[in-house]
Amino acid sequence: MLALKRLVTILVMVFVLLALLVLLVPSVRSSFASMAGSYESLYFGLLVTAVVLLALQLITENLDSTLLRRNISLHEGKINELKARLYDQQMELREREFQQRPGTVPGTTTYPDPTPEPSRPVFPQSDPSLSNAPIDQPNSIIPPNKPGSPQPPLR
Repeated sequence: MLALKRLVTILVMVFVLLALLVLLVPSVRSSFASMAGSYESLYFGLLVTAVVLLALQLITENLDSTLLRRNISLHEGKINELKARLYDQQMELREREFQQRPGTVPGTTTYPDPTPEPSRPVFPQSDPSLSNAPIDQPNSIIPPNKPGSPQPPLR
């Protein structure tokens, strides 16, 4: 199919070059008209040849696209079949792994043993970097306000 498509494409290109030569160069036009008998028969011959080549080009292109679509659908079917096989194999493998696990009983819930929570400190702490530290130990990161300075606005 590819060879036929290439052959038709080459024939179309040769015809287009020949037709442009006949239409644009007067000496070539007169020599082709003398071979055809008259200008009318030359142009009619070019028209018939163009129609035949156009039809041949359309037929080969449509056949090629149809064959390509069919080929793609076959490959997509094979891909889907392979995906299904892979999925089935993975499901079988998961079932085997699930059955080989020791101590698992389907339908039962196991709860972990409760562990005591770690002890947490009770506030207020005496750490000076905390905001709830006693006033006699000011925060070393934020300097205290000087007496007589304006208070910062509260947010």
